[in-house]
Order: sequence, then C-alpha cells, then structure tokens
Amino acid sequence: MTTLLRGRLLSFKRAPQSLDDTDSYTYESDGGLLIENGIIAAAGPYAEVKVKASVDVAEVDHRPHLILPGFIDMHLHFPQMQVIASYAANLLEWLNTYTFPEECRFVESAHAERIATHFYDELIRHGTTTAVAYCSVHKTSADAFFAEAMRRDMRMVGGKVMMDRNAPQGLLDTPEMGYDETRQVIADWHGKGRNHVAITPRFAITSTPEQMEATAALAREFPDLHIQTHLSENHDEIKFTGELYPDAIDYTDIYARYGLLGPKSLLGHAIHLSEREADAMSEAGAVAVHCPTSNLFLGSGLFPLKALARREKPVRIGVATDIGGGSSYSMLRTMDEAYKIQQLLGERLNPLESYYYMTLGNAEALSLADKIGTLEPGTDADLTILNAAATPAMALKMEVVKTLPEELFLLQTMGDDRAIVETYVAGKAAKSVLN
Repeated sequence: MTTLLRGRLLSFKRAPQSLDDTDSYTYESDGGLLIENGIIAAAGPYAEVKVKASVDVAEVDHRPHLILPGFIDMHLHFPQMQVIASYAANLLEWLNTYTFPEECRFVESAHAERIATHFYDELIRHGTTTAVAYCSVHKTSADAFFAEAMRRDMRMVGGKVMMDRNAPQGLLDTPEMGYDETRQVIADWHGKGRNHVAITPRFAITSTPEQMEATAALAREFPDLHIQTHLSENHDEIKFTGELYPDAIDYTDIYARYGLLGPKSLLGHAIHLSEREADAMSEAGAVAVHCPTSNLFLGSGLFPLKALARREKPVRIGVATDIGGGSSYSMLRTMDEAYKIQQLLGERLNPLESYYYMTLGNAEALSLADKIGTLEPGTDADLTILNAAATPAMALKMEVVKTLPEELFLLQTMGDDRAIVETYVAGKAAKSVLN
C-alpha cells in the first residue's frame, strides 16, 4: 500500500540549543511524505516527492496542518485508566488507596482485554504512537497489552510488573514466579509484531532482595531488553527504600548493585537525586523519565530537567504522562506542565525543545531512533497531524501567530486531543476509524 501525504513537515535532527537553532530540525512549508508498506519512503518538498510516487498513488492533503512523527510516551501504567483523577495526599497513600486495589482486577482476562482496547484508543486519540507501559503483576495483563498492540500494529514497550512485598496479596508474585512469568512474556511477545518487552520491577519498595536477584538474572540473560522501574519520586518513598536496603549508598545504588543501571534503564521520576546519583546515572547512560503532570498532581516535587541536562556529566532525559498518577493522556498537556515546572525553577524550556523531547528525544532515550521519532526515509510511518486552530480560542490566537515556534507553543499550551487531526500507525489512519 502506497500513500502520499501533503502538509507542513516538521522533524528534528538533534536537540535544539535555542529558538534560533534552525539547523536542529527540518521544516517544509509544503511537504510531501511518501509511505510504502508502513515505512516512510521519501520526505521533502511536495513537488519533489510527488514525482517519486506512482501515478495512481493514494494522496491525502493535510494542508495547512503540521505533520510530525507520532508522539512517544516514556512511562505510563496500562492498568490505571480508572485510577486517574483519584484524590489523595501523596504517592504512597494514592498507591495503597486506589492503585493497588484497581490493579488486582487485572487477574481477569476479560477486564484486562477491555481496558487494553480503551487504552490504545486514548493513545491514538492523543497522537501517541509508541508508549512504554507497566502492566500489572498478572501475566494476563501483559498478554492483553501486547495482543492489542499486535492487533493495531503499534510499536510498544511494556512488561509484567514484578513485586513480592508491601502490596495486597492479590498483587504479589514471588521471586521465582516473577522470573518465570517475565521469561514467558518475553518468549510469547518480544519481537512479535512491533512489540518490545521490558523487565519491570515496580520499585525497590515492592521487591525483596531475592526478587531483585531474579531481576538481575533476567537482565543478564536478556541484555538487549529495556529495564523500567521507579526512582526517587517522593521523600517518604526514598526514606522507606533506604530502610529496606540499609547497605546501599542511596536509592540509585540499589539498582546499580543488581546490574539494573545501564543505557536501556528507564527510571521514572528521578526528581530528588543527589549529585552522586546523577553522576552514577550519567556514567551508566540510564534515562531519567520526567512525568510532570503526575509530579504536580501528587505533590512529589519539581524535576530539574535543565539542571540535569547541562551538568558536566549530563543525565539522559525522557518525558512521559505517567497515567494514572498523571492527569492527561496528552503529550501536549504533559509538555505544557513541564514548561511550568521549569518556570518555577527559574529555567526556560522553549517549544522546539518540547517537540524534540516528544519525538526524537524520546526515541533516542529508547534507543529506537532508527525506527521512530523522525520523518527520515526508512523509519516507521507513525505520525501525528496537528491543527493549531482546533478550537475557537486557538483559532483566534492563531490570527496573530507569526512563527513556527509560536505555533508550536500555542499547540502545547492550549492543545489537547482536539488538536490531533489524525494519527497514523504504520502508515494507516488510526484516529478517524475509532468508534
């Protein structure tokens, strides 16, 4: 199947250094994107791409809208769709009152499959084409998650959570069960369709040293897999973790001791890092995943994105919604809150940086920039089409917008799922066909 899309193309080549850094991205005011069998075959000025297409190519004109790579969400929880917008004082209260009871329901295949359908619908509705998800402790939840990803041909990363203490009985596995079931999820799903399985110990509080040893064994056996967990989200969490692992230097050192700190380690939150911890993450190439709406909603703290990025030993950074501690499925809303957090810290996050993080930046953090995050020929045709005049208030503001960064900032500040005209997954329109 061959398709030619026409519209304004925007794709990043590297992290922008300033608003004037036009060398960091490619922009075509009248661009063409040729898609063949789910892969971008050509991109550039429309007139040049058009001549490369067959006479009978199916053409879709998205002018005057922006065509970008599909958004990438680096950290969220598939079983927490019905936990979002739950009132609680802090992280640990929120987990015990709402999250853990809800996740117990995912032992039932029918429930897991129903939520999986809604989960992918929401991602597509908001222009997200790849996400990194925690399933529940039950293998049934991972099976539902990956089966739905295959049905929709989406490139997804996810894992069965491993946790054997400090949670309700219905959410506990054992070191042996966590190891065996994760191994089975890898055998069943990794590399099938566009699926990537991640080794997923929830966090050190919910794993005994014995389970951490089992996690370390998995990391040694499958060195190419992503590892995802949580780190330094909340002061009470950090204190409790230190009590559970008194021999560790600090929270980050726990993961390092079990061989879980490396270039494919995705550490959710990482707000309250010491200089030693930031150095250790930098040296290992581990990724700190910023979850702004969640951090604000739960009062966890202000992530020092700019400070971590400009260190002598910089820390790799990704951005994410963290549904359901996060309060929006939208990566636009996520970066709006990220901008505000940096403002509170006396820093500036310009709109070019925001869109870099949502696309190429997150792809690089996942070591998947050869597949997603750009409009480069040879990469997956996962795309989002953005309309900066999607609502009456946005259209009014667009009357005075003069530059591309101004338009991007408007979309980030006022946009949501209504600004997503279409989402393409492997070259096929996916949003417009939702029920």
